[in-house]
Amino acid sequence: MRFLPCGDAALLVELDDLDAVLGLHAGLQDRSLPGIVDLVPATRTLLVRFDPSLVSGRTLVRELGVLVGTATARTATSASESVEIAVTYDGQDLAEVGALTGLGPRGVVAAHTAQRWRVAFAGFAPGFAYLVGEDDRLQVPRRAQPRSTVPAGAVGLADTFSGVYPRSSPGGWQLIGRTRAAVWDADRDPPALLRPGTWVRFVEAG
Repeated sequence: MRFLPCGDAALLVELDDLDAVLGLHAGLQDRSLPGIVDLVPATRTLLVRFDPSLVSGRTLVRELGVLVGTATARTATSASESVEIAVTYDGQDLAEVGALTGLGPRGVVAAHTAQRWRVAFAGFAPGFAYLVGEDDRLQVPRRAQPRSTVPAGAVGLADTFSGVYPRSSPGGWQLIGRTRAAVWDADRDPPALLRPGTWVRFVEAG
């Protein structure tokens, strides 16, 4: 772990892996340390923005160092936000994912809906959230040939993540279904439905 200053009002914390990022992010959400303005997680880093008039960078480094030693990857309070997303499982790659995992199409659906997913971080496009699950049987590679267009609402898998495309765009994830849920709406406050730390349940649409 190391701390890198980003101007005079932010620290970039480099950590060993995503589990460590999730642990620190959850710990900071639970403790609500004075002076922290925003948290921006990524695969191996957590950007901590703070108000220098309320807390110094030196003090924050000390507090974060203590917290890293005690936080766990799946730590979350009962107050953590939870979202349910209805999915029609008819994706173009559902059969292929079933073959890659050995689960078959219905087994993929069962595995996807049986577990809780947690938003680890956001990226790629506004509203696109990288979700990590509790069952590694759905770990599949990205498509060898990305699609030039993936429709908004497509639900996919890639590596250890699941995600929902917020708008039509190119993409290389394995598509297993689609949802009508608006994961990004610029007129909504906040615009993103899926924010870091949020728990997600996928349910099969009737």
